[in-house]
Amino acid sequence: MGADTDQDSDPNPDSDADTQMDLPANAEIGLTVGDSLERLADTISGFDFAELSIGEGTVPDDIDEDRLEALLADADADLCVHLPFEQVVATPVPEINDAIIDSLSRLLSWAGTVGARKAVLHGTARNPHDTDLRPVFGDQLEAIGAAADEAGVELVVENVGHQRRGLPLSVLGDLARETETAVCFDVGHAYMEDGDDGVDRFLSDYGASVSHLHVHDVRSRGDTHLPIGAGEVDYGIVADHLAGFEGTVAVEVFTDDRPLLRDTAERAAAALTVDSGSDA
Repeated sequence: MGADTDQDSDPNPDSDADTQMDLPANAEIGLTVGDSLERLADTISGFDFAELSIGEGTVPDDIDEDRLEALLADADADLCVHLPFEQVVATPVPEINDAIIDSLSRLLSWAGTVGARKAVLHGTARNPHDTDLRPVFGDQLEAIGAAADEAGVELVVENVGHQRRGLPLSVLGDLARETETAVCFDVGHAYMEDGDDGVDRFLSDYGASVSHLHVHDVRSRGDTHLPIGAGEVDYGIVADHLAGFEGTVAVEVFTDDRPLLRDTAERAAAALTVDSGSDA
């Protein structure tokens, strides 16, 4: 991507919203937009893709597909989707598990019809510490992955071990590897679960499984989804493991401030360049 985005040269930093960011070619940098086409329209310029949430507050029938297609085309951006946040993947009840697969399969089918490339799934179970549920989770993940394959969408399972129903980092990594499921590695979530050591260990052990990243900063007191540099995460660790990363990277910062979003994108890109230093 091209032009200089030095905000000091522009008295109105918001006015450069259509300026392309200075990002390396190895990774594609996108943006999470929740379930809002308005946020997509306001913030997508300069990013490679939008990650749109579906199936929670917004069902596909409520999405204006023509507008979605037009917004992405105008921005020359691709689409990824995020599957429902609250729905767990595995329970002890087979009938509920079947219903979960059916529901997610319908969402994945829709995602395929609108050209989504990847679908993010939270790695959750009703009781993530119940070891008897882990093989059930694996079976569920394989079935959901098969539905994604049929829809032409890559399924990526996200670490949410800091949450009550999230599988621990190492368990998620093992199950993703066993089922040959790609990982969405959320750097901030990993830090909230187990600090910089958790980020380091996961990327050391499972980095080859990572296809998609969520990048943001956090503070251990509970602040999350901050711009990179505003929190405590050492992105030098990410640089050590993922320099030259050729997957997709979603900026997941909860703001519509375009300069802040672009700054996080550029910091993430710096951590993923081959010659990146540890001060990213």
